[in-house]
Amino acid sequence: MSRIGKKPVPLPKGVTAVVKDGTVSVKGPKGELKLRLVNDIEIAVDGENITLTPRGKDDRARAMWGMQRTLVSNLVTGVTSGFTQKLEINGVGYRAAVQGKKLQLQLGFSHDVNYPIPDGITITAEKPTALTVSGMDRQLVGQVASEIRGYRPPEPYKGKGVKYAGEYIRRKEGKKK
Repeated sequence: MSRIGKKPVPLPKGVTAVVKDGTVSVKGPKGELKLRLVNDIEIAVDGENITLTPRGKDDRARAMWGMQRTLVSNLVTGVTSGFTQKLEINGVGYRAAVQGKKLQLQLGFSHDVNYPIPDGITITAEKPTALTVSGMDRQLVGQVASEIRGYRPPEPYKGKGVKYAGEYIRRKEGKKK
């Protein structure tokens, strides 16, 4: 049995949820998010809680139960407070700047990397070496942060590159004489 799936998702004040044709639509102060549920999961909205239950006793329904509950919980959190991911840039001459709907990265290449910022995502550069990616959709925030990190992942010898804030980079010892 799913321990996560058993817990109902609480709806804070100002947040409404509507279920129609297997699609959950959650509306809150930051906007609206939708999620198409798998057919093996049944969903019910009763006032201030959203409850998910598996339709059958088969393994797939039980496997999807906890995941679908977490996805619905992410919708509720997204429309109330949103999600953020912080990135740090390490390296001499490595920096980032936001220019309109583009993120300009200088990461030691012969050219600047221009990353188009997708809709629903806000990127701020507090310092030239610190970025904050924020938005309502948790999956999209993580995807954008991963794509930015993918341009220059941290290398193990000097630690240069783009890393998540708080990420531990396992360092290697250099050449010996």
